[in-house]
Amino acid sequence: MNSVSQFSDASLDPPVRGFLHRPESPSGDALILTHGAGGNAQSALLVAVAEAFAGTGFTVLRCDLPFRQLRRIGPPRPGDAARDRAGLNNAIAAFRKLVSGRIFIGGQSYGGRQASMLLAEPTNSRQGADGLLLLSYPLHAPSRPDQPRTQHLPQLQVPTMFVHGTRDPFGSIDEIEAARKLIPSKTDLLIVEGAGHDLGFKGKSKREELPAKILEVFRALFVRE
Repeated sequence: MNSVSQFSDASLDPPVRGFLHRPESPSGDALILTHGAGGNAQSALLVAVAEAFAGTGFTVLRCDLPFRQLRRIGPPRPGDAARDRAGLNNAIAAFRKLVSGRIFIGGQSYGGRQASMLLAEPTNSRQGADGLLLLSYPLHAPSRPDQPRTQHLPQLQVPTMFVHGTRDPFGSIDEIEAARKLIPSKTDLLIVEGAGHDLGFKGKSKREELPAKILEVFRALFVRE
């Protein structure tokens, strides 16, 4: 049976804090997930995805970004992004001590964006990861398609999976498809019909079938050669 426990590594700055899912039969691979600007590591979507991945052998960390560790509510401030990326970098470093296989990172909205920006940085300034899982990537602010958040995508050298709703105001499916073409590595897109930015996980509402579908497409993209 999979186990879930609190995780903390205060030896790093910023520290790494969150919830660790340990599978009953570990595969050696790991996934680090983080949250959007208004959420935290206990969001229903992250919990559901973490449980699905842990059920097939992934060791999964749902982590709170540094800005959320400091403030229980409210969005990140303009100066928080670099430290949040440093926190994700430290999470990868912490996981290198726990697993022997591949490490994937990503998350929902803001968290996924920071993960992608981290992996677009030069390799000598960050820990390595083997791929990205981007849930509701925020391509632009609602009603601001003239200000795309895609400048770093051509620097991504890892396979990347997008999960995006057809009613997401932060980017249309066509815009996501255009963004995929900017990434030189292989990509895939799971389209969630009728879903907004929350991918159907809002309040008590849950798309029960979605985590398994995410896992299915993810495993097809990241199948070992």
